[in-house]
Amino acid sequence: MNHIIDTINRRTSLRHYKETPINEEHLDILLHSAMRAPTAGNMMLYSILVINDQATKDTLSKTCDNQPFIAKAPLVLVFLADIQRWFDYYRISGVEEFSARKGLDFKGPDLGDLFISVSDALIAAQNVVIAAESLGIGSCYIGDIMENYETHQRLFELPEFAFPVGMLCLGYYPDGYEPKVRSRFEREYVVFQEKYRTLSEAELKEMFAEKEATFPRTNKYGAENAAQFNFARKQGAEFAKEMHRSIRKAMENWQGRQL
Repeated sequence: MNHIIDTINRRTSLRHYKETPINEEHLDILLHSAMRAPTAGNMMLYSILVINDQATKDTLSKTCDNQPFIAKAPLVLVFLADIQRWFDYYRISGVEEFSARKGLDFKGPDLGDLFISVSDALIAAQNVVIAAESLGIGSCYIGDIMENYETHQRLFELPEFAFPVGMLCLGYYPDGYEPKVRSRFEREYVVFQEKYRTLSEAELKEMFAEKEATFPRTNKYGAENAAQFNFARKQGAEFAKEMHRSIRKAMENWQGRQL
């Protein structure tokens, strides 16, 4: 039990890697771990793209919010919310005709399908993260893969019902590297019994006290507190605007339209 907790506790976002490629045995373990993850209805509504090509990693380092370390990762895995296979299977199996005979409403994937596919893909990704950590392989999630949908659609030759919802950069920890593990909010502010609880103003101040104490007082945003700083850095940033635009564009395919 302590080994499991230790593995989870030491995991952090690693952005510096040994140049050593991920060996085949370890890659097999990572992919096996992904495919043994919980999945809705055992449908496995995801696909995984294994990226080794340097040119592709170079492109991703630019399209994913200009992060050079992506290009230096020995291995990149892209996780797709993917229901394309099932609808291809429905097509070749006469499901549309069957639905017409039985009075069922046969349409393309809708938002519920997207959300459950996203869940499947990210659960699989997290299995990889924990398996990787146990092997001495660090990881970093890249949510920016959701940006620039059209570019990534062309780059990966994605069909209409597959959307990249997460990406992992993976590599062995450098020799002597001591990861800086960041703190988390206290459990009382996140875990509730039976029903949701809205935090009081006093609780919110307690919850964010560490962030208020550590945010850079001198910053390019002119932020006066941690809330202003975080909003300017995240939700108010240009990359967030592009992410929202990109996701809206991708979601045009997931509106339950007639096929």
